[in-house]
Amino acid sequence: MELMEQIWKKAQADKKRIVLPEAEEERNLQACGKIMENGLAKVVLVGSEKVIREKAAVLGVNLEGVEIQDPETSEKTAVYANEFYELRKKKGMTLEKADKIVRDPLYFGTMMVKLGDGDGLVSGAIHTTGDLLRPGLQIVKTAPGISVVSSTFIMNVPNSEYGDNGLLLFADCAVNPNPTAEELASIAISTAETAKTLCGMEPKVAMLSFSTMGSASHELVDKVTKATELAKSMRPDLDIDGELQLDAAIVKKVADLKAPNSKVAGKANVLVFPDLQAGNIGYKLVQRFAKAEAIGPVCQGFAKPINDLSRGCSADDIVNVVAVTAVQAQAQGK
Repeated sequence: MELMEQIWKKAQADKKRIVLPEAEEERNLQACGKIMENGLAKVVLVGSEKVIREKAAVLGVNLEGVEIQDPETSEKTAVYANEFYELRKKKGMTLEKADKIVRDPLYFGTMMVKLGDGDGLVSGAIHTTGDLLRPGLQIVKTAPGISVVSSTFIMNVPNSEYGDNGLLLFADCAVNPNPTAEELASIAISTAETAKTLCGMEPKVAMLSFSTMGSASHELVDKVTKATELAKSMRPDLDIDGELQLDAAIVKKVADLKAPNSKVAGKANVLVFPDLQAGNIGYKLVQRFAKAEAIGPVCQGFAKPINDLSRGCSADDIVNVVAVTAVQAQAQGK
């Protein structure tokens, strides 16, 4: 069974309430129809109810069973404004300003997730990653024990023996330009949890570098070594090892020579890159040269699931990200 098919089945088994704050946008409305048709989630559309219904009618999208929240008329707006004021008053927030801010659908939707009126949120078709992360970090914040929000790509490489029969997770490829050792440790732990939640795999996490187990000496290597030690101490139940070169991480023959005592070397299915340049280049190389399917970026590290879209996404892309977000919500609700 293909990975997305598995994720769809998980989403259908326990429908979660997923908020779409870009509901006045055409692709989001088309996606909403497909999500409801396939029973992937309970959809909450945030925006002008008049505009949403008019556009849905033009597109032929059936909104039966879909919840619509209009920040300009919703009874929840005053509640959200007060809660946002409480969250941000030490930063100089006023009630008047809070009331204005939460009328923005992205902030309104994020408040829904914060207060349990939604289980997750998907945005980014018409907003930047920064637009999404800002309210997420201000309102939902990071999960306990996690210091940073990050991203991962699920790479499905055809006809490959590496990872779990060609299935690997790459992180961080979209968010943190130059993570500290502490942040790198959090990224490793978050990605291991994503591997379990979305892929059902037992994560074997390789902390990548240009050195394997002390073969090179440099401050860049030191950061990865420290991150590995921190991640192991934070989560001794996970198989995390490093520092490892890419070949030592995934190729058994190389691992046997360079890291014979490692539980991860030669068997890694989660690859944690030392910085964003390496991660972004790495996933795109594999995507293009190996013709791999790249699912993501999947956001991770938030206390509740919030996911980003590419502004070039299709309606089908939105459907899949909603399914991913629903499965993340299931895992966080346990």
